[in-house]
Amino acid sequence: MGLPGKPPKPERSGIYPALAAVVVPSIEGMARLRITGHEHIPATGAFVLSPNHYSEIDPLVMAVAIWRSGRVPRFMAKASLWKVPIVGRILTAAGQIPVERAGRSSHGEPMAAARQVVADELGVIIYPEGSLTRDPDLWPMRGKTGAVRMALEAGVPLIPAAHWGTQHLMPRYGKGIRPFPRKTIDIRFGPPVDLSAFAGKRDQASMAAATDVVMARIAGLLGELRGEEPPAERWDPTQRGQTETGRFDG
Repeated sequence: MGLPGKPPKPERSGIYPALAAVVVPSIEGMARLRITGHEHIPATGAFVLSPNHYSEIDPLVMAVAIWRSGRVPRFMAKASLWKVPIVGRILTAAGQIPVERAGRSSHGEPMAAARQVVADELGVIIYPEGSLTRDPDLWPMRGKTGAVRMALEAGVPLIPAAHWGTQHLMPRYGKGIRPFPRKTIDIRFGPPVDLSAFAGKRDQASMAAATDVVMARIAGLLGELRGEEPPAERWDPTQRGQTETGRFDG
């Protein structure tokens, strides 16, 4: 199935064409991306995208998939990256959203920044797990509520996504990329998650239930890519003494 072409011209302004000229061929030189379901990415207007997460290189792979699907990727990212020379300037120019350990940023409260992205009719990628999955078999673990809160508050579609194969390019917690031989990475976008049952609700129980629905959809997409049935219960680091600090917790 062919891809829909370049993102809308207004979204390709500024630094994005230069970044795409470097990042897209670099990733595609190391991995063949097989993208399905790109028709579920809105051609225009705001949306929240929620993918699974198990490798540090996931955001670059997902960024290329979003670009190839006709939109510009914008992520919530660790604020510490803004302290890296040159990298911080690039992230700022690209409109990425810094997030501090406590969930706040010196650049402004992260959810407020994400709301502005939505108000500008752009897309924002929020990893609902908040960090790399702790599941031993790389299935999505228990999610956090930031993505569904954003989608419900803004009244925009929440698109689930899954990928499989990035662990061969960079293993979970790996520090180096393994570009040879060229890998194959499968990426699948699903139709928007129906969150209508949670409209107008903001209590923690409702948001947790809505997040469970989203995580089930992400796990289902991943199961399709892997040809396996996802586990009935998701790994819960809060129950197993396995938490990770320094990440956005929704």
